[in-house]
Amino acid sequence: MKENQIPYKTYLTEAELPTAWYDLRADMPNKPAPMLDPGTGKPLTAEQLSGIFCRELVEQELNSDRAYFPIPEEIRDFYKMYRPSPLVRAYCLEKVLDTPAHIYYKFEGNNTSGSHKLNSAIAQAYYAKHQGLKGVTTETGAGQWGTALSMACGYLGLDCKVFMVKVSYEQKPFRREVMRTYGASVTPSPSTETEVGRRILAEYPGTTGSLGCAISEAVEAAVTTPGYRYVLGSVLNQVLLHQSVIGLEAQAAFDKLGVKPDLIIGCAGGGSNLGGLIAPFMGRKLRGEEDYRFLAVEPASCPSFTRGRFAYDFCDTGRICPLAKMYTLGSSFIPSPNHAGGLRFHGMSPILSQLYADGLLEARAVEQTEVFRAAELFARCEGILPAPESSHAIRAAIDEALACKETGKELNILFGLSGTGYFDLTAYQQFHDGQMHDSIPTDEELARSFATLPKVPGLDE
Repeated sequence: MKENQIPYKTYLTEAELPTAWYDLRADMPNKPAPMLDPGTGKPLTAEQLSGIFCRELVEQELNSDRAYFPIPEEIRDFYKMYRPSPLVRAYCLEKVLDTPAHIYYKFEGNNTSGSHKLNSAIAQAYYAKHQGLKGVTTETGAGQWGTALSMACGYLGLDCKVFMVKVSYEQKPFRREVMRTYGASVTPSPSTETEVGRRILAEYPGTTGSLGCAISEAVEAAVTTPGYRYVLGSVLNQVLLHQSVIGLEAQAAFDKLGVKPDLIIGCAGGGSNLGGLIAPFMGRKLRGEEDYRFLAVEPASCPSFTRGRFAYDFCDTGRICPLAKMYTLGSSFIPSPNHAGGLRFHGMSPILSQLYADGLLEARAVEQTEVFRAAELFARCEGILPAPESSHAIRAAIDEALACKETGKELNILFGLSGTGYFDLTAYQQFHDGQMHDSIPTDEELARSFATLPKVPGLDE
């Protein structure tokens, strides 16, 4: 298709909605390391994981060779309420930047949760329902995942218990109310409701919490309540599998346009949006079919890729979860409460961590005041108020487009607009009032956290 024929928005039809999720691990020459039992140092079995996760999700989590998992018809019908999502050509942003680059974004905010999180929430809730469970527990940072899971559970008639990072619980009350509207109970974490929550509060009095804290509480609540299982909105292999619907749609839309993206950018917290966006493109690269450049963008206040260590670590602050090999800042790391976005997890998806270790994925850390400058520019150009998380990708896309202006190179840039920022207005207010500052952990702070990395039996002996 000729340049002047590229539409602002490219939609697939309902009939073109993907019928199967794609598992990138099938094409990875170096598979992500398995999760380990922290007591024995041995890989976790399906039987061990089934006490935490739903049976079919355990199968998805442990897979490493199967490339495609059919999407159940009930989930595809739910997807049709808000999918396929549009691939948008950012003509207005290109004009303002005066760049020869062609900028595209995949917009995932067209649902009440305001983000891509619903893609996996409905899948995980579906498998819980079909297992005959009563309900699920989870954590949420900025609230997008908690909102999405509440929606999915409300739709399927499941109970939903959400532990929300305390600083977000206090800063984003309207997120909390959306969750309650869909029937979920929401507790600020760390709390006194769980043993691990009480222990964290005793060790860190007055803490504003972290995703690691909230995960600990959610897992404890799940394993101690009959008829419940734990579900997670990022990091895990199963979540990246469900989110591959983003990349599959984007790839199909580009193929329909006859355009190849040169650079694919995603924000990175735990890895669900980034992993889902790049999965099928990375698969083509690994199979030698096409070549792309991939860029992960993370907050300088929680820089697990760019300043973390590739090591086995607990996925939670309470150290009750399995060990995952990932880029991590240490499970005791708690981002500054001034960090306005939801990219607060101390570690990164094992899949993405392995890709980064193998040099297949680049990473960049950006400061949040620069992120909000990019968000404001994007909102004025493209008419969408972006989530702080998504705005990390916007920042990098703008910087890359400006670099093209200097070199005259016509790159096709794709970034993931993972959600909207209409529940993040407190952060926008802080930015506009000059009350936002950049919080970057010192080497000494990170060293203290790295010192808490676990000794793994059989690996550290």
